[in-house]
Amino acid sequence: MTDLDLSGADGVRLAATLVRPAAATWPAVLIRTPYGRERLLPEARGWAAHGFGALVVDVRGRGGSTGEFRPYAHETDDGVAALAALRAIPGCDGRVVLAGASYGAHCALAGALADPEVCGVLAAVPALGPGETAREPGGAARLACRIGWWSEYGAGARPAAPSAAATLPVTAALAPAPDGWAELWDAPAGTPWLWDGIARAAMPLLAVGGTADPFAARTGELARRWGGPSRLVLGPWGHELDAAAPGAVLAGRRIGAVYAAWARAAVQGRPRGRGALVAVGETGRWVRAGDGPTLTVDATPPDGFPAGFVADPERPVRSRPPGAPIPALAPADGAAPAAPAATPPAASTAASTDTCTGTTAATTSATTAATPETAAAGRPADRVVAHTPPLPAGALAGPLVVTVTGDTDAPDADWVVRVGLRGHDLVTAVHRHRGPASRQVVVTTPPVGAAVHEGDRLRVELAGHHWPAHARNPHTGQDPAHATDLRADHRTVHALRLDLPHVRPGRDEVAAAAIPEEVTL
Repeated sequence: MTDLDLSGADGVRLAATLVRPAAATWPAVLIRTPYGRERLLPEARGWAAHGFGALVVDVRGRGGSTGEFRPYAHETDDGVAALAALRAIPGCDGRVVLAGASYGAHCALAGALADPEVCGVLAAVPALGPGETAREPGGAARLACRIGWWSEYGAGARPAAPSAAATLPVTAALAPAPDGWAELWDAPAGTPWLWDGIARAAMPLLAVGGTADPFAARTGELARRWGGPSRLVLGPWGHELDAAAPGAVLAGRRIGAVYAAWARAAVQGRPRGRGALVAVGETGRWVRAGDGPTLTVDATPPDGFPAGFVADPERPVRSRPPGAPIPALAPADGAAPAAPAATPPAASTAASTDTCTGTTAATTSATTAATPETAAAGRPADRVVAHTPPLPAGALAGPLVVTVTGDTDAPDADWVVRVGLRGHDLVTAVHRHRGPASRQVVVTTPPVGAAVHEGDRLRVELAGHHWPAHARNPHTGQDPAHATDLRADHRTVHALRLDLPHVRPGRDEVAAAAIPEEVTL
């Protein structure tokens, strides 16, 4: 293990550590990170054990590197400089794979897209760019995870105040604001140069994500839009990836076994195909995800349609962690949803944020546990809950497409769809609809991987907010990140249709032990 100082594009010093394999010459893996290269040295030693030299580099302004860290500003030029330095190290045979997780995945992509000689890119739980992390693919503004990340890693950052998630406007949630915080909310939803390069890329890609990761939808989009050979692996993981100990998901192996198999194939020029593999829960069952939904069903509330609710940003429906138990609603499921405490969010919330996953653990007087609401409470329903008919046995592997036929009074509205299965949340999607009112809104969820037992019914919850995971839509036409005036929105739902990525039992299945080989094809 050797510590090195590399020169960045403009002369900044980039601190790096090289871990060599036993061989005299070797292919290499380049990893860049803002989280401290020491944290990734165990991974580097793992690469070396598989015959790769591993160079781990602190991005500028982080760890031991000089300069100022401005998120997403310098990673292309610094990546090119690090690649040149790595190839010049005695022993490196010139074949290099770029790898990274979260922000590191952006570093890997930025460097690779500037150098067509790179053998391949491994992007895990990718935080692709400013707009891609600030907004859902459907346009809704993320909140808790962005407060958490920027309050820890932004230039000049300080811990967020307990009331940060309730602060209006969102752009004022961090004080003093880290450099780039205000600009984050005006960034394009898709970084133009990045997606242009992704479409033209020719080297192979391995995109790895988790069905409980907030960036799962973007991980799938990256794999779909990649111009060259592309493999997508979605396990039952969150942003940290993998499990605490080897288990059934990968037949007793860790995700590193998949990385190593793919990287060996990449430096040999072997991966040629495209495809997606989705884990069905944690049992070790995997399926090849298809190109689209295969089963269409309706969902109906207990009292039928039409069904109304009020989306009130002063009393928003609360977010829950992925896979959380579904709280009971009374007196009937969906007929009278739970009401949070009488105090508005600004007065009742003190949130601590996990900056890696973006999950907010709210220490609030208004918990996610439901409390009965009756007509005497004087409050209208804040959501509609519906159920599908019984489903056939099989698996759900991929995104769900939910078509809402409904009316809204607002010129700008978020539609939140939370789908549950067997008493737990399965997936949540937030879609922002702007412009003239439309009778139909199509909400595409992040990908899921779940077994369906014969006769299971999906629970579909439809609301107007998902706070504090997402910013409150003000319903005034103003962007949620800049709004200070909040208004309630009355909605009526007339129909709900779900297009499901249903896979029949025994079809397109892949054994857990075969996943490392599958990604090399």
